[in-house]
Amino acid sequence: MTDQRPVPGPEQSTRSRETRRRWVGNGAFLAAFVACIAFFGFFPGLPHVIDWGAIIVSLIVGGLARWMCRSRMTKTDDEKLERR
Repeated sequence: MTDQRPVPGPEQSTRSRETRRRWVGNGAFLAAFVACIAFFGFFPGLPHVIDWGAIIVSLIVGGLARWMCRSRMTKTDDEKLERR
């Protein structure tokens, strides 16, 4: 079955890599945001109140996680293309 599939062209290959990068970046953002909110909400000794500061810090941490994940994936993809 897999032998009958057409070989993806360079445009399709780039599009699929960008789609994968976008999905993984969004997942990293969501995971970091939820982890940071959980930290502020449940860590002993903190006031157990989610205020605007905690939300802003969580958004910043999520954005940094997304940026780091996407840049790492881009670097890895570029290294794979150079090996070919």
